[in-house]
Amino acid sequence: MLVSNWPNVIAHVDADCFYASCEQLRRPDLKGKPLCVLSSQDACVVAKTYDAKAAGITTGMTAWDARKLLPNAIFLSADFRYYGQISDKLFSILRRFSPVIEEYSIDEAFIDMLGLRSLYRKPYQKIADDIRETIHQEVGITVSVGISVTRTLAKMASEYNKPNGTTIVAGRRIKDFLQHVSVRDIPGVGRNREALLNKFGLHTALDFANGKEPYIKQLLGKAGTDLWHELNGTAIYRVETELKLPKSVARTASIGQITQDKAIIFAHLTRHAMRLSKELIEKRLAAKRLTVFLTLKSFDRQATTVHLPYPTADYFLLMEEISKMVEHLFDSSQMVRACGLVATDIAIRQSGNFDMFQQAEQQLEDKRLKLLKAVHSVNQKYGSDMLFICSAIKPAGRMKHMRFKYPVLECF
Repeated sequence: MLVSNWPNVIAHVDADCFYASCEQLRRPDLKGKPLCVLSSQDACVVAKTYDAKAAGITTGMTAWDARKLLPNAIFLSADFRYYGQISDKLFSILRRFSPVIEEYSIDEAFIDMLGLRSLYRKPYQKIADDIRETIHQEVGITVSVGISVTRTLAKMASEYNKPNGTTIVAGRRIKDFLQHVSVRDIPGVGRNREALLNKFGLHTALDFANGKEPYIKQLLGKAGTDLWHELNGTAIYRVETELKLPKSVARTASIGQITQDKAIIFAHLTRHAMRLSKELIEKRLAAKRLTVFLTLKSFDRQATTVHLPYPTADYFLLMEEISKMVEHLFDSSQMVRACGLVATDIAIRQSGNFDMFQQAEQQLEDKRLKLLKAVHSVNQKYGSDMLFICSAIKPAGRMKHMRFKYPVLECF
């Protein structure tokens, strides 16, 4: 047990059913109704309201199965551009409370709260309630807040009293809190680890925290001992404010049908390439290696990888390589259900990272990136796909659902 209640103070702020809440925000008529948000060409559920969850719908479930479980639910396509705008508002409010914030995901943040109690002359409970109320008033969605002495405990606390709740776990209250939490609710403990821990008599988070460190290490390795320390009040994971480079950036989705049509597969890969390029450009990143994969009807996956000539975010260069890889991968006798791209060897994009023999490529890429930035800027302002690359038009009937679409042609 910790001698002090607050040797360290970390808050975890987590939006409640974020994507679904965003949809209810712009469509108040949906409030009180079970709602599922779909992605991957509307093939699977990526978010759901609590009543949909209570009916047995889970994240990642196919839309077909979800509709069978809850036929009266509302199913909507995801609008990630809109969710990003709501997320920006949420984080701008959090920065009013503390300058030390980790944007953990689009709807989650860790906040270093040490010293804020003296600054605001309020207990941590009141600060957390102020955060929740401010976000609800100014953004229109609810969040849950957990505050404790480590990241892991703060995250568990925010999950404990959802939705729109505050849970405070001071150092001397850790054991009381953990006895009410199952091991499956410890971050990082999935179904397999839960089964393993249960076999050895560890059923609650308190059982886990009370276990001997060597015993926990034997069961779960270093990741387990890190969690063990965190649950016992010793902070292992800090609030990270600096941007970490991703190991990879991927764009994948179901095709929406099972097909042997090379043109349809290529159109989907073209669209993925545009989305991949957009993310790299927006985050000022570049990739050195690219993988193309096809998921077959049997769910087997075929893939091929190339090293790009230089680190790039250039859609046009990516498409040159994708075209070659598709020729290598495609087999007209195979049925394909999904496809995707994975960019790896990620680096910060820098001008001048070309050798003397690549000056022409650098100049051409700079021109292309200006065009792509203009396209993304228009789409950001007027809606996704207002401008798009013409080769991304699917051969079968893509235009019938479009009102105003302007294909972009490569002209130099």
